[in-house]
Formats: sequence, C-alpha cells, structure tokens
Amino acid sequence: MKLLVTGGAGFIGSNFVQYILAQYPEDEVVTLDALTYAGNLENLKLVEENPRHQFVKGDIGDGTLVDGLVANCDAVVHFAAESHVDRSIMNPGAFVETNVHGTYVLLEAAKKYNKRFHHVSTDEVFGALAPDDVPFNEMTAYDPRSPYSASKAASDHLVRAYFHTYGLPVTISNCSNNYGPYHFPEKLIPLAITNLMEGKTVPVYGDGLQVRDWLYVEDHCLAIDLVLRKGKIGETYCIGGDAEETNIAIVKKLLALLGKDESAIEYVTDRPGHDRRYAIDFSKIKTELAWQPTVTLEEGLIKTVEWFKQNEAWWKSVKSGDYQKYYEQQYGKR
Repeated sequence: MKLLVTGGAGFIGSNFVQYILAQYPEDEVVTLDALTYAGNLENLKLVEENPRHQFVKGDIGDGTLVDGLVANCDAVVHFAAESHVDRSIMNPGAFVETNVHGTYVLLEAAKKYNKRFHHVSTDEVFGALAPDDVPFNEMTAYDPRSPYSASKAASDHLVRAYFHTYGLPVTISNCSNNYGPYHFPEKLIPLAITNLMEGKTVPVYGDGLQVRDWLYVEDHCLAIDLVLRKGKIGETYCIGGDAEETNIAIVKKLLALLGKDESAIEYVTDRPGHDRRYAIDFSKIKTELAWQPTVTLEEGLIKTVEWFKQNEAWWKSVKSGDYQKYYEQQYGKR
C-alpha cells in the first residue's frame, strides 16, 4: 500500500509514518507537510534515508499539488491541522483555512480518484463532560467550544458528507489527548517536562482540575492503522487511553519523575471556554477491531520523560524558535 500522510512531520503524524515503515516492509509513505511551526523535518530524521519514504513540502490547500499526490497513492491518512486551542483563540482564521478548507481540497482529490480516506480528529468536537457524565462515544452529539474544536467538527462533517453524498470510502477517528515522542512543547506534558529540565516553572491554567483522557501516541498509531485497514467504511471510531487524570495531577507526576517540588507550579489565569472534562469510551474499536491501549499512563510518562532527556537538542531547537515568542507573549520571560 502507498499512503499519503498529511501533516506527517508533526507530532502524531511523524510517529505514524515511522510506525508504518517499521511494520510494513512493502508499504510506501509520501509525507506532505507545510512545515509550519509544529512541523519539523527532525521528526522524520529516522526515516529520511528510507527509500520507501518521500517527503513533499507543501500546503494541503494547494489543489494542484494535492491532486497529483492523491492520484498516485492508495489511501490518504489526514493528520494535517492547526491544533492548539490557545492559538485558535488568537487567530481563528488560520484554523478555518487549514482544518476546513484544507480538508475540503483533500476530499475533492480523493473523490476524483476514489481513494480510501482516513480522517484523524479529536474528542474536543464533543464539547465538555460533567464529572458524572458518561464518556464520549461515536453517538455523542457535537458541541465544540473553541475555534479549534469547531474547525475540527466542521472537517468531520465534511468527511461524512463526502461518504453519504459521493460514496467516498472514508473513516474517521476521534482521539483523546496524545503524548509521547516529538510532542511539540506548547502542550501540557512536553511543556512541563522541558520547563522543569530548564529550571523554569510550569504554567497551570486555573485550578488545574480539568480532566483529560491520556493516550500514548504509539497506541494511537496502532489504532489508526487498524481502522485504515480493517475499519468499516463510513464509520467513526473513538480512540481513548483509559487514563483519565487532572492536569494538576499530571504535573505533579512529572515533578516526581524529574525530582522537583511543587514550588515549580505556577497557576495562571484560565483560558476562555476551557472545557472541564474529556473522556472516551473506546468499546467500539475494542469490540470490532480488538484494539485497546497497551501503555499505562505511568509507563507512558516514564517513557516520555526519558525520550525528552535523550533528545534535548531536539526540544531546545524547537523552543528557541517561533514557540518561544508565543510562550513569552502568554507568560512573560522566565
């Protein structure tokens, strides 16, 4: 199989590219990435000499480029997206352009050539849960709360529309919060790890009691692969880590792993529209495709901390660039 992986130089996409090339000796991967702030060729360094991998720098909104790439692949796995809620609050237009219009361009090309299309989405499209609410599942109504989640919800609806209207062979997956190698250090876990390694404080929004379900990225890659190859066309699959935890508890676990005390925590003003709880019921993918997470939260945090310790040059180069300017705008210089 020859896959076109959009956003393959980003966090989850690069892990997926490496996973596919390692697991399937006959498969080929073409990675399409615009190399915006979160896309990094260093994320693909382990496969840059692999003859079965080709990197193409470009925008998913470029119809001519996308048409040629889709024509020459067997399936599209669509990761490319603007993904950080804080950035969406400051600049929602970029999220609409990439997440909605970019998905439309890809769908048009996939329709033209009748290509298999898997769309990677998020649990944030479902809104927020109260403490006693049942977890999100494939039948949960959409209720996005931020420009980011609204743009992802729109793209999900577009993908479904192309299945129902044109018969395009699609699947969708909605995942919980990923973490692991190559995680861009604006999100909670990599930001906390790298700040602590630099002797800085860790900013925690509000009271830190927001609950998230945490999914180790390698488990997510396996789930996407199963949905791509064995999932039912036209269906959605929710992918969760079976690891609900508060943000402040995550930070305290990382403090312990890095030998720091709670004086390193800095509570900051909560962001607008901050969802209180997410949780995923992944029983459908467990029943139909025999998938379930294999890495516990404790194991995953240990693995992630160790990866960041061993790849200090990677994250220091990332934090010294565009992200550092953003970080200082939000929290000031440390």
